[in-house]
Amino acid sequence: MKAVGLYKSLPIDHPEALLDVDVPKPIPGERDLLVAIKAIAVNPVDYKVRSRSVTEATLRILGWDATGIVDAVGPGVTLFKPGDSVYYAGDITRPGCNAEYHVVDERITGRKPKSLDFPQAAALPLTTITAYEALFDRLGIDVEGRHRGRTLLVVGGAGGVGSIGIQLAKLAGITVIATASRPESETWVKQLGADATIDHRRPFHSQLDSLGYRYVDYIAIFNNTDQHWNQVCDVVAPQGRITSIVENEGALAQDVLKQKSALFAWEFMFTRSMYKTDDMIEQHRLLDRVAEWMDAGKMRTTVKEVLSPINASNLRKAHAVLERGQTIGKIVLEGF
Repeated sequence: MKAVGLYKSLPIDHPEALLDVDVPKPIPGERDLLVAIKAIAVNPVDYKVRSRSVTEATLRILGWDATGIVDAVGPGVTLFKPGDSVYYAGDITRPGCNAEYHVVDERITGRKPKSLDFPQAAALPLTTITAYEALFDRLGIDVEGRHRGRTLLVVGGAGGVGSIGIQLAKLAGITVIATASRPESETWVKQLGADATIDHRRPFHSQLDSLGYRYVDYIAIFNNTDQHWNQVCDVVAPQGRITSIVENEGALAQDVLKQKSALFAWEFMFTRSMYKTDDMIEQHRLLDRVAEWMDAGKMRTTVKEVLSPINASNLRKAHAVLERGQTIGKIVLEGF
C-alpha cells in the first residue's frame, strides 16, 4: 500500500524529509479497526516527531488525524463493523495514519459526523480530544454548564486546538477571551464564538483590565508555555486553574500559584492510549459526543485548506506551513 514516511530527520525543504513509500498492509489486532484512509490532517506533533526521528534504519510513518471507512475488524471489536465511517487521532506509540490503510484501537475511535465530508472530519480528532480533555478533564469545567458565566482565557485561540476549545467552552456557557495577534486571527476566533480578544504580544494584565477583568477563572495555554507563563500566573484567579499542551523548555516558577492556591495540569491527548489506561474508551465517547454536536449544528469544522492527493510533496508543504507558526485552523490532505 502507499504511505508517506521518513528514515531520518531533515529540514522540511529537503526532498527526502518525507518520502513516498510502499509498505505491507497492516493486520488488525484484538481491539483494532483496519481503516481505509480517506483524509488526514497535520498537527505540530507531526513536525516535532519528524525532527526527533534520527535513525536511518527504520521507516517512521507519521500522522495523528484521520478519517475513513472500516475495512476489517479484530476479533475482540464490539463498537464498529466493516463499512462504518470513523474519525480518530490514533496512538503515538504506533505507526501513524499517513498511509492507505491504518490500524487503530476502537476505544479511541469515534463515528464520523454524518453532516461532514471526509476532509471536514479529518480536521477534528486530535484537536477535539485535546481541547475536550484540557477543558473538561484538566480544568474541571462542567460540560453540562454548571460553571456557566465563568471566564476562560484561551492562549492561541486561532490554532487548531484553540479553534475547537473556544467552541466547546461556549457550549458549556463559559465567557471566552481568546488571544489573537492578527486581524484575520481575531476575525476567526470571533466567528467561532469568542466573546473578546487580546493580543498575546502585549501585556495580558492591562488588556484584561480594559475588558473589565482583573483575573480569569481558567486559562488554557495552547501556544508557547514558556513565553506566557509569568503572565498567565499573574492573571489567573485565586483558586483558579491553568492547563497547557505545550512542553516547557525552561523552569516554570510556581510561587505565585502557591499564593493563589491555583492548580496547574498538563494535557497530553496520547496519555490514555500510551499507557492503556482503564478509561481509554472515554476518547471514543467524547468523539461520538462531538460528532452529535456537529450534526446538530452546535459546532463547526476548523478546516481551512485541503490539499490533494496525500503524498510526500503535499505533506512537506503542510509541514512547512505549520513550522512557521501562524496557522489558522487546520490543513487537510485528501485521497491517495
